[in-house]
Amino acid sequence: MAFPLSSSHVRQPLSADFVAHRRPRSSPPPTYLELPRGRTIRICRIAPREVRSGCCRCRIKPLECLDAETIPFMSYLNDGMKKTQRLVAVILIAVQVSCALPVVGPVSWMVPPAEAVLYSPDTKVPRTGELALRKAIPANPNMKNIQNSLEEISYLLRIPQRKPYGTMEGNVKKALKIAKDEKDSILASLPADLKEKGSELYASLIEGKGGLEDLLKYIKDKDPDKVSVGLASSLDTIAEIELLQAPGLSFLLPQQYKNYPRLAGRGIVEFTVEKGDGSSFSPEAGGQPRKTATIQVVIDGYSAPLTAGNFAKRVIDGTYNGSKFNCTDQAIITDGGPDRKGGNGPPLEIMPSGQFEPLYKTTLSVQDGELPVLPLSVYGSVAMAHSEVSDEYSSPDQFFFYLYDKSYSGLGGLSFDEGQFSVFGYVLSFC
Repeated sequence: MAFPLSSSHVRQPLSADFVAHRRPRSSPPPTYLELPRGRTIRICRIAPREVRSGCCRCRIKPLECLDAETIPFMSYLNDGMKKTQRLVAVILIAVQVSCALPVVGPVSWMVPPAEAVLYSPDTKVPRTGELALRKAIPANPNMKNIQNSLEEISYLLRIPQRKPYGTMEGNVKKALKIAKDEKDSILASLPADLKEKGSELYASLIEGKGGLEDLLKYIKDKDPDKVSVGLASSLDTIAEIELLQAPGLSFLLPQQYKNYPRLAGRGIVEFTVEKGDGSSFSPEAGGQPRKTATIQVVIDGYSAPLTAGNFAKRVIDGTYNGSKFNCTDQAIITDGGPDRKGGNGPPLEIMPSGQFEPLYKTTLSVQDGELPVLPLSVYGSVAMAHSEVSDEYSSPDQFFFYLYDKSYSGLGGLSFDEGQFSVFGYVLSFC
């Protein structure tokens, strides 16, 4: 292992979901980002602007909204929050980069679960950000049972010898039975304004193209390629339904953290980056060299509301405009931006797998079988560094992209630093 991330190399945290830290009495009351049930918010900054800091010169590019309308980013919990149409949160920030960046798949964050790689029969840790994010969605228990039955097939598909199609068939039949028997219960968990959309998705899950009925047929035909495609399609639909069901924060925050920024849902952050030496990024197939590139990151407030909330607030405040990245063997670390203050940020926040709420100020004992919902052991995972003052807190502004490498990992393919940092998202594309 090149260096432990718990060393002085990585010492500052980040987080995002909005409730400001304690402010002077003259400051306005803390604000929150509360996402509508099962939805995310798209925040568009249309006007381009230049950012200069020393040798850094970056430009925040205009963003064309994918949706017909946008909604205000900040709202006070005291006043409540009106229902809005489904939107996707996108925050643009510009940074300077002087090294290679993690490249992870296409833009979509619901991709085939077959990407999950099992390095040990005893350690079924998601090996992609897409899979980890799908598992982290809080939703109806019956939907989770359907999802778990299908996720198991993704591991069975990795078996290189004769594939256990009989077991796969049993898993799909189990999922189909739950889907049909518990339909009313599942649809009842959808908000009233989303029932029509949820019903359409549910019908397609059962008998639509790429649904469970088709998946069962592919398994009976023993066609692994079609099984993989059909499985990905079904899991994508399940994730869409679960996001409609998701209640935002499904747990109460400890009283002492009520005034921290928090993210009650999910957001997408886009970094516009350029190389520190001014050179171009290598072209893709048939493409042209380009001076800037975009890194897209999904941040998850379902499992790390304080960490994701603090990070989102820093982005909105422009903390990372003009910041630089430094490379190590295991991570790409931000310098925290030109106005980095250091000190403590939000408390260390880790959601253990199988638990209802995150743990605060404590790490996980991986040796004893404790694993996080959002694992660090994924190439392109995004986490806050530790505070310079105490490992019980994250840095207020320094984060890193983790360059997971199984050659630096222990038994089961787990990073030696697994369960030691607040992971709050994953890189999903670099283009």
